[in-house]
Amino acid sequence: MSDGVRNRQRGPFQADQIRSGDPYELSQGHPIFCAPTGRDGTGPNGLGFAVLDSDPAVINAGVDTGIKLADDTLRAPDVAVNFRAGAGTWAESAPLALEYAGRGQDEADLKVKIRELLGAGTRWVWVVRLVGPRRVEVHSPDAAVRVAGEGETLEAPGVLALPVPVRALFERDAAHEVTLRNLLAAKGYANLDALREEGREEGREEGREEGREEGAASGRLEALRTALRETFVARSWPLSEAQAARVAACADPATLTTWITRVITAGEPDAVFEAVTAPR
Repeated sequence: MSDGVRNRQRGPFQADQIRSGDPYELSQGHPIFCAPTGRDGTGPNGLGFAVLDSDPAVINAGVDTGIKLADDTLRAPDVAVNFRAGAGTWAESAPLALEYAGRGQDEADLKVKIRELLGAGTRWVWVVRLVGPRRVEVHSPDAAVRVAGEGETLEAPGVLALPVPVRALFERDAAHEVTLRNLLAAKGYANLDALREEGREEGREEGREEGREEGAASGRLEALRTALRETFVARSWPLSEAQAARVAACADPATLTTWITRVITAGEPDAVFEAVTAPR
């Protein structure tokens, strides 16, 4: 249904009539069928969530979170950041929303969706364009649309602590790097090199008492083990006794670093340790 028809006559449906899992959004009482995600967006959607959810300042983030903008309007951005829980099934607001627009995108409905989100209090809607030159459109209530190119960064003051490179919303490797940066920053590390340097410093301290070479290696290993445990905590994943024992027994820095990276992208804790054998 066109934007013009929606403006002239409201539909009969209410947000409270939609159940969690129903394949519909609502715009002014009109149902909008949400079809399966096309192959353009299915991977990037997950990358965008990982990048935004891992930011040190983010309280929560969700994929396809239902946001009740009005009694007859329910929208579900691809990623919603710092959404506020409502009294019922749906969230009530989110200051930052991310939308991926690929082949088959309904541009008329996207325009309405952006307007409805901004009208209900969303401060930024980032539209990641998957067709044509890599770019992100930044929509906000009181400013003209800004287009950020592949080499630029995005910011959301008051919502995100760190800038988001546009590339990280498209490319898997770039997204993983930014996600790792965010997780390390949340624990007080500027980057992976800072973590490694802390390990070397701890090793040097031990080396003064037990021998420089052995102490440096031991300190680095313990720093990596600590980073791995803290990254699990950042994902809200508990380590089982067997997994904790495996981490404590691992004496290979490359394996520990691989596990740290895998925590960012794995779907479950067991997947972190698949196909990686720790030295005995």
